[in-house]
Amino acid sequence: MSRTTLDTPPTAPDAHAPLSHGLKQRHLSMIALGGVIGAGLFVGSGAGIAAAGPSIVIAYAVSGLLVMLVMRMLGEMSAAYPSSGSFSAHAERAIGPWAGFTAGWSFWVLLCTAVGLEGIGAAKIVTGWLPGTPEWAWVALFMVVFCVANLAAVKNFGEFEFWFAALKVGAISLFLVLGVLALAGVLPGTDSPGTSNLTGQGGFLPHGSEGLVVGLLASVFAYGGLETVTIAAAESRDPVQGVARAVRTAMWRIALFYIGSMAVIVTLVPWDSKEVVEKGPYVAALDHLGIPGAGQLMNVVVFVALLSAMNANIYGSSRIAYSLVERGQGPKALGRVSAGVPRVAVLVSCVFGFVCVLLSYWRPDDVFPWLLNMIGAVILVVWIFIAVSQLLLRCRVEREAPEKLVVRMWLFPALTWVALAGMAAIFVLMARQPDTRVQLYSTGGMTLFLAAVGYAWQRARAAR
Repeated sequence: MSRTTLDTPPTAPDAHAPLSHGLKQRHLSMIALGGVIGAGLFVGSGAGIAAAGPSIVIAYAVSGLLVMLVMRMLGEMSAAYPSSGSFSAHAERAIGPWAGFTAGWSFWVLLCTAVGLEGIGAAKIVTGWLPGTPEWAWVALFMVVFCVANLAAVKNFGEFEFWFAALKVGAISLFLVLGVLALAGVLPGTDSPGTSNLTGQGGFLPHGSEGLVVGLLASVFAYGGLETVTIAAAESRDPVQGVARAVRTAMWRIALFYIGSMAVIVTLVPWDSKEVVEKGPYVAALDHLGIPGAGQLMNVVVFVALLSAMNANIYGSSRIAYSLVERGQGPKALGRVSAGVPRVAVLVSCVFGFVCVLLSYWRPDDVFPWLLNMIGAVILVVWIFIAVSQLLLRCRVEREAPEKLVVRMWLFPALTWVALAGMAAIFVLMARQPDTRVQLYSTGGMTLFLAAVGYAWQRARAAR
């Protein structure tokens, strides 16, 4: 396995890549802040509540701690070596080209597929407002808008995300304020439920440890989007400080927005209420408070969150692809840059995403479910690459360039090993559950295939 030193990046370094630096600090700050509040939180948390009941708070706290560790590790490496390839470039630097290839292309498939899924989700909301209009047409419209925006200039992506994030942060902050007031019994027209929803309907663990496990698995995959800021940092004016600030504030954002809002929801609304799954937990909570139009307003926020995720994933997938090509691990055409933007990579990522949308209509019973299962556990694979890379790189950075450690992993190496143990435990839990077992095996198959291709590519290049 070939490795490179800290001072010699694998191949063409991102530091000399012709990407623009059009992202300002305000863009990066809001991308970091809004990236925590993703579609997974608004849309996917209902199923977790239905499975775990009030103990979903524990599930989000445990998975949140793991995410904090992963973000800290990624932040340490990204502050030392800002790169549009993020964890893929770090894996190549620490482990070898095959590892960067595997982490990068698996994440690219995940992001492109997610673009299509988020487009479908946003289109379903619009067709609820405008019955009779075709879903695919709305998805196509969203895809064209964000594709054009990302083709034009990186600052367009930054502006979209700035305002999307501002709306999401404002909405969830208002939700938390209203929820706390209602729980305190000082919100007009509402009575405090006390702890009745936490102890009633089967208690805090209504489905026992199995329900908690299902809720834990659901919560882990709701934390997507945190990686975008380390990708975007490479195109900011001060990438090192941008990453450092984002990572240092990650803890309170996760605690407040995820764990805090879950605590408010399960205290306000009975966990077994049908509305929690059918309408979504945030809409159900606001409707429960009887605030006129609040539920519909939250639907608008969910819609914005889905559009924000589409925009961020188009951006992230194009930059990951670009970085892979720059390091000699993909078709050269994807690396072509015009006006500081990898436009071919943007177009290919959008086309792949729209093909996923078409598959959801054409092959909903075989090909599309297979694709969803294949990306089901990719984020965990990426996290493992991040942890292993940080273990290897930290020692080398301390030895060769300690001044680059602007951000440091807490209690290294103990907490890195704790994080790896947590990831291994999640894999074991996934293997025990019938629904997630298929995802685990499908993702494992794709990862092994990419690793084999990456290793063959690495050997072929070494033989030249």
